[in-house]
Amino acid sequence: MVTDLPERMICAELIREKTLLCLHDEIPHGIGVEIEKISMREDGELADVFAAIYCEREGHKGILIGKGGSMLKRIGTLARKDIEWLMGVRVNLQLHVKVREDWRNSPTAMRELGYE
Repeated sequence: MVTDLPERMICAELIREKTLLCLHDEIPHGIGVEIEKISMREDGELADVFAAIYCEREGHKGILIGKGGSMLKRIGTLARKDIEWLMGVRVNLQLHVKVREDWRNSPTAMRELGYE
C-alpha cells in the first residue's frame, strides 16, 4: 500500500471501519479509535497493536463488546487481517472499549484521536 498517512492513523481507521461494518445501525457514528501502542517483537515477525475504541455512552459499550465479548472479537478478527496486510507481518491486536462522553464535541478529544 502506498500512502503518506501515518501507520497509526491507518490502523485506527481500519478498526473504525470494521466496527461500523459489524454494528450496522446499532450505534451512531460516535465511535473513535486510538492506537495506544504499536511494537514489533524482537524476531520482527509479529507486531503487537493495542487500541481503544471510544464510544459516547455506557449503553454503547455493551453493544460494542457483545455477549461474552463476541462482537469485539469479530471486530478484532476482521481488523487484524487488514492490519496484517498493511504491515506485512502477523499482528496481535488487543482491543478494549472506553466510554468518553461527548468526545465529538471536545476539540481536545478530537485532536487526541487524530480527527483535527
